[in-house]
Amino acid sequence: MRKRFALCCCLVAAAAAAGCGAAATRSQPVTGAQAAAAQAATPQTAGQTRPARPRPSSGSEFHDRLVEAAVERTSHQVRYDATYFRIPYPGGDVPAGVGVCTDEVIRSYRAVGVDLQREVHEDMAANFSAYPRKWGLKKTDTNIDHRRVPNLMVFFERQGAALPVTQAAADYRPGDVVTWDLGNGLTHIGVVVNEPSAADETRMQIVHNIGAGPKMEDVLFAWKITGHYRYAGPTRKAPAPASAPRGRR
Repeated sequence: MRKRFALCCCLVAAAAAAGCGAAATRSQPVTGAQAAAAQAATPQTAGQTRPARPRPSSGSEFHDRLVEAAVERTSHQVRYDATYFRIPYPGGDVPAGVGVCTDEVIRSYRAVGVDLQREVHEDMAANFSAYPRKWGLKKTDTNIDHRRVPNLMVFFERQGAALPVTQAAADYRPGDVVTWDLGNGLTHIGVVVNEPSAADETRMQIVHNIGAGPKMEDVLFAWKITGHYRYAGPTRKAPAPASAPRGRR
């Protein structure tokens, strides 16, 4: 069973609706023309050349692997499709050939062993009131909760992963996650990678899907930044060691 609902760079219209974003007062799904316009406004980097040089490190082995996973996503053909899917839990994903902006972040993290579907669900189940009520939900939905930008923003903040939002390119390191306000209630999300901009080598490019599948583009400051995060996965407490059996006296 599938329902059509707007997801990334979109607005939602029903309680079960899903999305990378949601408007506070409007409820119209993003149109193909809107997605095309956003894509057309995106600075392109195709065809640009520069001398080969070492790519900057994220500063951590985990985030280096996350960057590699995000860049690898640009080799996939993904049709932008905002359909609501019923998916398994945990480890569930929409069909590989479709997806929206959040799916690229989710797939990149899953490639390095972090299941945001599970992590977001567990935190929402325990702290439901902390999450947005934009969709009128009264309980969690493992099919879609992790695929909504506002939910990911709250989740990252609750994990202590939030970093300052600045206009300094050097503050955004490879492996960081960034969210944007595209205007008219539309939200977006992407991963900072380790390919510098041709215009400013201190500004890293972004892997994201704004309508044409996963791309690596120089769009860090293309829209208003609303969130900046550096998340390295859950920190789970190790089980307490079993008590050693007491010997006879």
